[in-house]
Amino acid sequence: MIIIGLGTVWILDGLEVTVIGSITGRVSAAGSGVSITSTQISGLGAALYVAGACVGALFFGQLTDRFGRKRLFMITLAVYLSGALLTAFSFSAWWFFIFRFITGAGIGGEYSAINSAIDELIPKEHRGRVDIAINGSYWLGAIGGALLSVLVLNESIFPVWLGWRLAFGLGGVLGLAILLIRRNVPESPRWLLIHGREDEAERIVDDIEKRVSVDRGTLDDVPEDKAITIRQRHAIPLTEMFRTLVKLYPKRSILGFWLFVGQAFLYNSILFGYTTVLATFFGVSTGDAPYYLVAFAAGNLVGPLVLGPLFDSIGRKQMISTTYLLSGVLLLITGLLFQHHVLTATTLTIAWMVVFFFASAGASAAYLTVSEIFPMETRAVSISVFYAVGTGAGGIIGPLLFAKMVATKNATDVFWALALGAGLMIIGGIVELIFGIRAERKGLEEIAMPLTAADAEAEGESGSVGKSPGGAGTAGALAGT
Repeated sequence: MIIIGLGTVWILDGLEVTVIGSITGRVSAAGSGVSITSTQISGLGAALYVAGACVGALFFGQLTDRFGRKRLFMITLAVYLSGALLTAFSFSAWWFFIFRFITGAGIGGEYSAINSAIDELIPKEHRGRVDIAINGSYWLGAIGGALLSVLVLNESIFPVWLGWRLAFGLGGVLGLAILLIRRNVPESPRWLLIHGREDEAERIVDDIEKRVSVDRGTLDDVPEDKAITIRQRHAIPLTEMFRTLVKLYPKRSILGFWLFVGQAFLYNSILFGYTTVLATFFGVSTGDAPYYLVAFAAGNLVGPLVLGPLFDSIGRKQMISTTYLLSGVLLLITGLLFQHHVLTATTLTIAWMVVFFFASAGASAAYLTVSEIFPMETRAVSISVFYAVGTGAGGIIGPLLFAKMVATKNATDVFWALALGAGLMIIGGIVELIFGIRAERKGLEEIAMPLTAADAEAEGESGSVGKSPGGAGTAGALAGT
């Protein structure tokens, strides 16, 4: 229920981004109903989508920590639905840009609300592989988006002005189905307990324990020394949250920033401009481009599924640094081959499949990292800050720069754009080696103690921790997750 209700949003994001990448030529064609160019769509349109995601992440992220995971992951999905459906009714370039911004805002808000909820509900032994697989499911949506584009771009079935609109409309319909499933996803017991709603937290944890005990029998008691005393607070000031990132965890903040900058520049540059590269340098038609995207997306999907378990067994630090460094080096080699005109459309796609097999697992781990290495009260804000800052630096500049380089039709210009992306990934891998956290198979409170626990210890308050860990109860159950 958690994975279907929350994790499937990445499928929608992948569908959105791939559809816009695949149908760029059709939206910009004569008779589409919108006067816009391909360069505007892959450049300014992509940048505004990412900018909307950054704004949405910052705005909804702090609301998620203040008002709860469940309330916000319902609201952010509704915002996405509105933006996707409105895009289908665009009638001018600027309205198209505005609606893409709204869609991005919903997706950005989803990242902070969803990742924080997932990590707080998944057992520690499986948190890495589950989180990485869920983030990697973005590429399942990308495959669906590419295949959908083949259908809607068929002019014998849909006229030029209608097909691309149906693609965006379908994304909205799928989002509505997910919204209905989400009504059954519980609020995070951790968030409820800290915000003075321990009775609700107890009911949710009791229900989870009953379900699990059916399959596993009597659950083991949690040791008494795992109990945490907290001071319940209904609201935590935003200034205190940012102070936590800057003063209490500066090295972890540097880590989060570089992991996000590298993957944001790389992915937003190439994905938004992929079909333009194929058309400009290899003469691939609009109708054939989605097939290349399907292959590209398949490499990205398989990477997290195959490598994900290793993030729990071998460890976060080893796997994140390896995937970042290896993808950066491989991308640099691919860029050199492209510059010297060694590659064809097919071999370029195969090369990028290999590069992003590793990059996809690393990029998914970036979200996992920032969602588990900061205190519970700042988890959603942490995700939103690093997503917004990292994506703002890499995800907005990347598409604009890449589109400009591709537009010159000079392979050397494209190489330098690829080299920059490769360099940023390599830097991310080096920073992980220096500042990476060994968070595998550890409870979230072992990785970063809640701020409210520090408050209680400093002030000598009894706080509220639920029942004794020796029995059932919220504190014991949370210590085990």
